[in-house]
Amino acid sequence: MPAEWEPHESTWLAWPHFRGDWPGKFEPIPWVYAEIIRNLARHERVDLIVNSEHAEKWARAVLELADALSDNVCFHRWRTERVWIRDSGCIYLTPPAGENDARLIALHFQFNAWAKYPNYEFDAKLGARMAKAAGAHVVHPASGDHRVVLEGGSIDVNGRGTLLTTEECLLSTTQQRNQPMDRVAYEQMFAEYFGTQHVIWLDEGITGDDTHGHVDDIARFVAPDTVITMIEPNAQHEDYSALQHNLGRLKAARDQDGQRLNVIEIPLPRPVVFEGRRLPASYANFYIANGIVLVPVFNDPNDRIALNTLAAVFPSREIVPIYSGDLIWGFGALHCMTQQQPLSQ
Repeated sequence: MPAEWEPHESTWLAWPHFRGDWPGKFEPIPWVYAEIIRNLARHERVDLIVNSEHAEKWARAVLELADALSDNVCFHRWRTERVWIRDSGCIYLTPPAGENDARLIALHFQFNAWAKYPNYEFDAKLGARMAKAAGAHVVHPASGDHRVVLEGGSIDVNGRGTLLTTEECLLSTTQQRNQPMDRVAYEQMFAEYFGTQHVIWLDEGITGDDTHGHVDDIARFVAPDTVITMIEPNAQHEDYSALQHNLGRLKAARDQDGQRLNVIEIPLPRPVVFEGRRLPASYANFYIANGIVLVPVFNDPNDRIALNTLAAVFPSREIVPIYSGDLIWGFGALHCMTQQQPLSQ
């Protein structure tokens, strides 16, 4: 699996339509999408999934008003329940070196809506549709006779053979994803389907995460030997202990070659609360595209720290802040809503 900073053919997105994901706050969401698409389309194709012909007309109208409609936006009329295609869509891989078949590989995992929601019939079909549109070879990962449930937000890779994930998401016996699988089974599955040689297991995610501890809210690779991780300096904060524990694991971790990682710390924004609920606001949910990094910001003093840190890590890319204070009410941000399609080799 290529690292996210490696060249993309396109970025996949699904146009928002389900008001229940942002109750009372849906109106600004299409405009946030327009800003994201306006920036992405300057650097790569955007494959945009819309629910219907009517939804496409609406999306085109919003994008045109926001100066975001271009020939680099390609529409696909497919039904969806939700927009978080990092989790519901396929995961694209490049073929192994020397492979006669030069097509991309699309890992189409089983999707069960984070073991939380009953309506995911259309989202469960997205992986196959995205694979067909990309001309990719579809693979259904399994462990023994069990088809694996896995969301893209639960893993992150350095493109060299090391994968980052959390125990809370994959190993908890209460999350109803893959009850037959233990740590060894996951590591075997990652080696077989992702080509990984080493897995780094973190512990828990942040408070408010609707996905049971996805790693893309707490720690991300930004180079083959470098990880950015979220921290909380305030010892009274409810995430302080978990993030300190994860920081300790990262500092002790090794990559696929047995080398220590460079670990860069970014403080969380202040808690974002709406209707009495703590939301999973995190700078780790950034998205790396060709020539650009989209970064969620929250009108918080730590926004500047996050932006400056990522600018230092990605000196050749434009760092673009995207206000996500409304978007995060849907329990996801920029990384959750995107999926990269790498260049075929």
